[in-house]
Amino acid sequence: MPAATDGPAELVLLDALELACDPERAARSGAQAHRILAELVAGGAALGWVEPPAPEEITELLEHVVAAVRAGDAALRAAYLGPRLVGLGYWQRYARPTHRPHADLEKVAVDPGIHGRGIGRALTAALIEDARTAGIEVLTLDARGDNERALGLYASLGFTEYGRLPDFVAVGERRYDKVFCMLDFRRTP
Repeated sequence: MPAATDGPAELVLLDALELACDPERAARSGAQAHRILAELVAGGAALGWVEPPAPEEITELLEHVVAAVRAGDAALRAAYLGPRLVGLGYWQRYARPTHRPHADLEKVAVDPGIHGRGIGRALTAALIEDARTAGIEVLTLDARGDNERALGLYASLGFTEYGRLPDFVAVGERRYDKVFCMLDFRRTP
């Protein structure tokens, strides 16, 4: 699926196993994922870190997610424009045995230099389809209350808010709501 050389690169979404089949691309993906996540966090993005994560932390995170993918407990998607990783996201099944039919969508992240081009929507839609195909019953996520763009995206893709913890997320002296959303596949065709 390489893009033609005479025009703009086409967006390609790879799952974890497709990515692993391209060793050269896979080898670059950790550093590229770190660059995206660190830049987003440095700009104030709500991804679970207060300070940009270290490269080793991202490598460990991705290794953990890929192991979960291989066990059938997760899905990872990577968005590429040509050879450049421009976004990623994943979901993982809940570890608690009584919650195993369900999964949590985590760390959907897009290179800040290309926001607004539909990459986050494409990543999230692919992850939703992966969850549906895997037999996930309820896909959940949480977002910081001031992340209106992401909350709007999730609502447009069928997620509904089911709860909110006021002033729960602490970033220095600032406090933000933690918003819980869900997509219930048991109730959607």
